[in-house]
Amino acid sequence: MKLSSFLLFVLIVISACGPNHNQEGLDAYFEGSISTYNRKLTDVIVADIFTPPVASRIYAYANIAAYEGIRFQDDSKQSLGGQLNDLDNLSKPEANKAYYYPLTSLVAFTDVAKSLVFDLELIDNMQQELLKEVQEIGIDKETYENSVSLGKKLGEEILARASKDGYLKRTALPRFSISDTPGRWKPTPPDYMEAIEPHWRTIKPFVLDSAGQFDPGLPTSFDAEKDSKFYEEASEVYETVNNLDSTKLEIAKFWDCNPNISTTNGHVMYFQQQISPGGHWVHITAQILEEKNSSLLESATALSKVSVAIADAFISCWDQKYKSNLTRPETFINEHIDPDWAPILQTPAFPEHTSGHSVASSAAATILTSIFGDNYAFVDATEVPYGLPVRSYQSFNQAAEEAAISRLYGGIHYRPAIDLGVKQGRAIGSFVLERLTLE
Repeated sequence: MKLSSFLLFVLIVISACGPNHNQEGLDAYFEGSISTYNRKLTDVIVADIFTPPVASRIYAYANIAAYEGIRFQDDSKQSLGGQLNDLDNLSKPEANKAYYYPLTSLVAFTDVAKSLVFDLELIDNMQQELLKEVQEIGIDKETYENSVSLGKKLGEEILARASKDGYLKRTALPRFSISDTPGRWKPTPPDYMEAIEPHWRTIKPFVLDSAGQFDPGLPTSFDAEKDSKFYEEASEVYETVNNLDSTKLEIAKFWDCNPNISTTNGHVMYFQQQISPGGHWVHITAQILEEKNSSLLESATALSKVSVAIADAFISCWDQKYKSNLTRPETFINEHIDPDWAPILQTPAFPEHTSGHSVASSAAATILTSIFGDNYAFVDATEVPYGLPVRSYQSFNQAAEEAAISRLYGGIHYRPAIDLGVKQGRAIGSFVLERLTLE
């Protein structure tokens, strides 16, 4: 921005902001706000019992909106409009008008979020509380109206993309058919739920060229013979769970992140509330941003990248899951090794290959490593609200690798789903970094 233009802008803002405009109070109020609002969004996502793929989509759209609202604080920041697939150029501030972009950011975030959850009233109440508190702190009326208007416009434009990404059409597609072919996936205990999101691969990716762009390769060919490679992989799961030590048990439980765990009491089935894999990594990101006292702009930039990578990771992973349609360890072991065996974790209701947590965690860790460095040590407190202790890591990649191997410890994935899932996630994360230019 040229000096003369900058001085003109300052004069406009000063003239617009009357004596009731409390700039210092507003800045203090919005410090760390995007991390706080992501946690509030998580509470709604958990209560609404969204599946991991759906949760990842909600985080992505909401954090894209937050970034688009705050990016105008820095002229060097580039819009995601025109960079993300099918997201057109987005609205910009009008010349010679005063705005307070932190307000624009959170209005856009909450407008998008409340359109994607079931409990929209709770998100709307969050927004109304936000607007009330901002006015109580003190903000110039014209600045307030301009900021809110721009936030809502950005929200509408981002939601227009969401309305055309295939999410609404997927429920009209044919139901998933269970096959009697040996080695194909079938529902698992305790409630034998139907396959979750069998058509998720039809969702438009945010950055990837297609759902199958980073296909990890097929799993080991199914073979129930005791001297086969597949039987060996199933036996590894069986022996690992049977000989689990306390540390590995703790790791399995810490990274469970299955929001669809069901419990049946009589004729009533209810769900145990847990954060999703994507939500876990959004919370890690939010925690690190708070520890570093990152600005709202820095925070929104990081969260938009991480959430987009996670969302595309789930689309990519689900593409292979329903292509290979492989049986889970629990099913194979019960049928061919030990009919009374049960995994540590409840087997999720979708096919085996690849491991969703391996893909999503590795994609997120790749983004975070690019932002904060290879050896950023941190203590992960994400699971504390869900009754689990903290865990410490020397890097994001170490945390992602632990998340991946936790699926073997938990008894819900064979080794190839884990190892190939990690490679798949890293490739997706790297591609997101290559494609997105935010500054």
